[in-house]
Amino acid sequence: MTIEEAQERVDNWIKTYGVRYFNELTNMTILTEEVGELARVMARKYGEQSFKEGEKENLSEEMADVLWVLLCLANQTDINLTDALEQSFEKKTQRDKDRHHNNIKLK
Repeated sequence: MTIEEAQERVDNWIKTYGVRYFNELTNMTILTEEVGELARVMARKYGEQSFKEGEKENLSEEMADVLWVLLCLANQTDINLTDALEQSFEKKTQRDKDRHHNNIKLK
């Protein structure tokens, strides 16, 4: 599935099952919450924390939840994420094309 198709599928799901989008501020808050849930799993799987009893290692689920809300926000604010990502690649390439190769910490 392309990013554009994902945006369309989320929009269709919201219109079919979700009644309407939550407002942008609510979705931004939900995105922050979802990123926190992803961070919790990362800290337990890759960091020093251990899973609590009953917690599960649901990394892919948490990443998908973050993506879902981001797609909602893009739809609500009329952002084509495919175009935005292409522009980000261009910006990063121009700005950082030599930067990381010259970073002694990465060698």
